[in-house]
Amino acid sequence: MSKKSRIDWMQTWQVYRRLLSYLLPYRWAGVGTILAMIVDALCLTLFVRAIKPMIDGLFVDKDPWTIFWLPIGIVALAVVRFFTSYYSDYGMGLLSRNVVQDIRKDVFASYLRLPVPRFANESSGQQISRITYTTDQVAKASTTAFKSVLQDGLVVVGLIGNMLLASAYLTLALLVMVPTVIGVVTWISRRYRRISKRVQNTMGSVAGSVKEVVEGHREVRIYGAQAVEQQRFDEVAERTAQFNLKISSTSALSGAMVQATAALALAAIIWLATRPFQMESMTAGTYTTVIFAMAGLMTPLKRLTNVQADIQRGVSAAEDLFAVIDLPPERDSGSRVLERSRGDIRFEHVGLTYENTTAAVLHGIDLACPAGSVTAVVGRSGSGKTSLVSLLPRFYAPNEGRILVDGHDIADYTLASLRRQIAWVGQSVVLFEGTVASNIAYGELAGASEAEIVAAAEAANAMEFIAKLPKGIHNEIGESGNLLSGGQRQRIAIARAILKNAPILVLDEATSALDTESERLIQQALQKLMLNRTTLVIAHRLSTIEGADQIAVMDQGRIVERGTHAELLAANGHYAALHRMQFHEPAGD
Repeated sequence: MSKKSRIDWMQTWQVYRRLLSYLLPYRWAGVGTILAMIVDALCLTLFVRAIKPMIDGLFVDKDPWTIFWLPIGIVALAVVRFFTSYYSDYGMGLLSRNVVQDIRKDVFASYLRLPVPRFANESSGQQISRITYTTDQVAKASTTAFKSVLQDGLVVVGLIGNMLLASAYLTLALLVMVPTVIGVVTWISRRYRRISKRVQNTMGSVAGSVKEVVEGHREVRIYGAQAVEQQRFDEVAERTAQFNLKISSTSALSGAMVQATAALALAAIIWLATRPFQMESMTAGTYTTVIFAMAGLMTPLKRLTNVQADIQRGVSAAEDLFAVIDLPPERDSGSRVLERSRGDIRFEHVGLTYENTTAAVLHGIDLACPAGSVTAVVGRSGSGKTSLVSLLPRFYAPNEGRILVDGHDIADYTLASLRRQIAWVGQSVVLFEGTVASNIAYGELAGASEAEIVAAAEAANAMEFIAKLPKGIHNEIGESGNLLSGGQRQRIAIARAILKNAPILVLDEATSALDTESERLIQQALQKLMLNRTTLVIAHRLSTIEGADQIAVMDQGRIVERGTHAELLAANGHYAALHRMQFHEPAGD
């Protein structure tokens, strides 16, 4: 074995051993299943062993004892095999289901604790495919493949043992098979591993393409992109089909090679058995036993070579899954617990550069937001507004400078206690499948009473449409709230923020999807909500932030102006230019 092969084998074994560790919680079911497989293989071995007395005792010697007991023994073996075969298959199904379930839970748990930047570095299709397709490949390696290796391995050992007991001389024919089978297994093992990695990547692309088209089905139709999307999907599906075809070709070739080798070995047995010095001493039962065992070896050997497909696919898939499970969680090095913040926020010379990029998105940000004040952040698209407020709940960590809340660096606070102080309504509303009530009282708010939920919905001007729903706040809203309009979804998100009653409120284009009348009513509700709370508002419509205590104007990642609405208009700078552009005012002298 070459050094590279040895390293590959060791890596495969390490991954596979970790994979098998998922069976430990179900060890007793596993022990019962393994015993059933052992007994099943033993019964088949005993049946082959019975061929010699059956041929010689029944048809040659016509022995009465054999004539009476042999049929009973065969029936008994068949009954035992019935139960052991059922239990081994059922046990493997049970173990397979539990392994898939546990690995999916671990991967999903890893997703929940990963830092935000990680999700920007990988497509959602790849992440979904990992939970669905990839875990299934792992299950085949940890259970189905394990069953084949153990049971077929025992059958092979039992049949070879029968051949040796019947005639060690004729068993020499196996020397034709063994080197060839080992060579085939080594070759397909490497090929399967290489192809399986490509299949996993293309399956992620397939899931991503489907997700994009399903979510953007309106845009696809409006812009007549059906042909373009169909072509894009066809290309991805074609690549996946080609890789799967290579796996099928490898599997078929390995099976054909084993079968051809077995046929050569069978021919060798016949040649050896017909040598003159063997013809006189060999009985029909001995010859039939060896031939039957040799023929019986072909099926388990084919399965054992083909099981490499499941093992290598599973090991390749497990490497990908374990890589995600082992990723470091979101950093939470803070030890200070923030019970109830006053809401005093300060950005001190804050700079931010995203991972895998070189250009900074924020440069030397200095901004003080006193407790209970309203700070509006405005600027052109891409100026860094959302990046700035995303630092507050530590979705990202600044590369330079620091952010203080109540006089302490936010890195000193525990993540959970810091985020409990913040209510957030983003420009892209996120709702979850369930009822109106479960979406308003989401997460840690789930203990809210029905009266509190209704009060929050009324404050967000949401009861206007909720009351018209068949089941009111208990009405289902569909996946991502797709049974509601954009404005309705946004009002539910605002109601969620109202219910949280946090001392710090972040509104990132929170009224962007509302019509004029709803926006006016929401603004009234938000004005009440903002009392005695520190609020950061990212606004596109400048009319909504004229009453802010201060307005910070951003451009290319820097704060270029700061002041009240009147002060900034009087300064006739960036803010005044934005205001003129939005309200179509002529430039002043």
